[in-house]
Amino acid sequence: MNHQSALLRPDWTPATIALMILGFVVFWPLGLAMLAYILFGERLRDFKRDVNQRADGMFAGCGRHRGRYRQHFSTGNVAFDDWRRAELERLEEERRKLDEMRAEFDTYVRELRRAKDQEEFDRFMRDRNNVKRNGDGGPPSEFKTP
Repeated sequence: MNHQSALLRPDWTPATIALMILGFVVFWPLGLAMLAYILFGERLRDFKRDVNQRADGMFAGCGRHRGRYRQHFSTGNVAFDDWRRAELERLEEERRKLDEMRAEFDTYVRELRRAKDQEEFDRFMRDRNNVKRNGDGGPPSEFKTP
């Protein structure tokens, strides 16, 4: 799950701002890298997940072919070869189930993120409409100082 309480999440937190400023002071590319992390960190995490899924898909095919190739070899013991074949099939079925579960979980997390984004957007629109209704262009009345 996404740990929003983490100190260094890709967001405008005091820690990330301080690290960005320190990075610019020490060596400007470090500050630029921290700025990129703040701005694009969530997208990079999604990009990394997508790349990992594609790589897993490519190499999973290689593993299946290698497994089929090894199944042609026999130890000479029919009982052991039958047991080995059954175990490999069972493991392949477990791998398939795990891959399906992983895909379902990724979809679930993506939908949670989408719901969170929608809720934040709706809150923004409500606050924006409240400001327009107040007519003075300032913050809503609950944020005004007495």
